[in-house]
Amino acid sequence: MEQTSFKVYGYRWIVLLAFMFVVAINQLLWITFAPITSSAATYYGVSNLSIGLLSMSFMIVYIVISIPASWVIDTYGIRVAVGIGAALTGIFGLLRGLVAPYYALVLISQIVIAVGQPFILNAVTKVAARWFPIQERATASGLGSLAMYLGIVVGMALTPYLTLQSGVASMLVAYGIVSVIAAIVFFGVAKERPPTPPCPPGQEERSLVFDGLKQTLRKRDFVLLMLIFFVGLGTFNGVTTWIEDIVRPRGFSITQAGIIGGLMVVGGIIGALVMPSLSDHYRKRTPFLVLAVVGATLGLVGITYATSYWFLLASAFVLGFFLLSAGPIGFQYGAEVAYPAPEGTSNGLLLLMGQISGIVFIFGMDSFKSPGTGSMSPSLVVLIGLMALSLLFCTRLRESPALMTENVNR
Repeated sequence: MEQTSFKVYGYRWIVLLAFMFVVAINQLLWITFAPITSSAATYYGVSNLSIGLLSMSFMIVYIVISIPASWVIDTYGIRVAVGIGAALTGIFGLLRGLVAPYYALVLISQIVIAVGQPFILNAVTKVAARWFPIQERATASGLGSLAMYLGIVVGMALTPYLTLQSGVASMLVAYGIVSVIAAIVFFGVAKERPPTPPCPPGQEERSLVFDGLKQTLRKRDFVLLMLIFFVGLGTFNGVTTWIEDIVRPRGFSITQAGIIGGLMVVGGIIGALVMPSLSDHYRKRTPFLVLAVVGATLGLVGITYATSYWFLLASAFVLGFFLLSAGPIGFQYGAEVAYPAPEGTSNGLLLLMGQISGIVFIFGMDSFKSPGTGSMSPSLVVLIGLMALSLLFCTRLRESPALMTENVNR
């Protein structure tokens, strides 16, 4: 049995669960309008692109706020930083419901909620590093990412149902109440750090934020990882935002679109439980990243060409399982290859790439719809090509030095 000279505390799971609750609700508020694009456009009397802007606002704001949020995370810690995000999510999540009939006010509320997003999401690997030993960190990051996917799948599956049953306004109020509860729970139970670090002496040290940023951008493996995240997260953001428009030209309903999008994230939830655990167990990162990109590409091919409902469901599950399971492994791999850069910095840079590509992909997919039919298949074919390119980048990654050192010392 491996001998350790440090203590790991059971309370780490309480902190992680409180963090996961906030993550899930923030992502629920982000994805709310994606599965009801046409219904929301009719309700507000605006275009589909205007409804898409409610989701895209999160990506646009992220580009501006990501680096400052990472600085707050790495300077003041997770309780202050995630607390800012939780407060904005709770207050303006509820306000969004109270002003639900007015598109402009809903958009403003959505933008403020979006300001809180990087304070939450950029802290995934910081929470893992502060509370968990290295052999559990991919698993902890996986559970943090799992919370993202849970929020998305609930939004995809539940939003169409609530909208049909009680209307857009009541649905938004219900989500607002839950967002306030999530913020209260976080402030009630979250602690900054355990009494002693969950790692050997010295490993908890990190460079200053902006020094770490410069160091990170000079590292070949991290730059390749940024390119992989640019394609992978951009593809996910594009497909989830336009899921209804992707499947509607093939004759599928709003409810079926929500189920398809939801099943994609269910696949991601299962993948986020399975793949990072295997990565921790075998103490390898790069083989699992390669496997994830291969599987995600095959799923995207199915999404592009499937005409039967069952095959579309299967393809969505495969795409989600592999694409979303790559996220937590990639976050942890990035933190390890970027060391001694702070975790908030490495995590923020990777998410930033996905937000930038998400905006590009979303506008691109809307602009290149097939005339007449509105099909998005041409754009999806381009995404398949980009996924193949990211696979090439994956094969060029070198294994995590932190894991290689630990394997030698075992």
